[in-house]
Amino acid sequence: MFVRLLAAFIVVPLVELYLLLQLADATSGLTAFAVVIATGVMGSFLARREGANAWFRFQKALAEGRMPSREIQDGLMIVAAAVMLLTPGLLTDALGFLLLVPTGRSLIRRFVLSRYIGSVRVHVAGQQAAGGGTQEDSDLDSPVYTTRRPSSSKTIDATSYHKTHE
Repeated sequence: MFVRLLAAFIVVPLVELYLLLQLADATSGLTAFAVVIATGVMGSFLARREGANAWFRFQKALAEGRMPSREIQDGLMIVAAAVMLLTPGLLTDALGFLLLVPTGRSLIRRFVLSRYIGSVRVHVAGQQAAGGGTQEDSDLDSPVYTTRRPSSSKTIDATSYHKTHE
């Protein structure tokens, strides 16, 4: 992992520098400089707009009582896009603009989920169904929301709500 990160921090800036020099050679140094400035300004405007939209969708999801997982993902991708757009370069700007567009975020989300969905496993220990039995003992067709008190000192919140099946 360390080698990959080191390679990314060395290779990406070199590729960006090469592309900027090629753009300056094909047009002029002033044009390449103007492209970097224009993408930064336009990217900051779009990132602020998309960030505000993601924030409103996040608040709406909370008001509806549902977990805002997609909204959190969008917010993180918008932050990553803003960072990439502030970095001078053509590749990072292209990826940043891709992350700012909702369709681009959807494509990235599908790619990441398809790549990592099999390697992530979530297990909740001690969860009980409303009838008192474990979730495996219950009928899996009818979900019921139950309240569970924390069972250890490692729990941060006092009450948590879990969707279980009765």
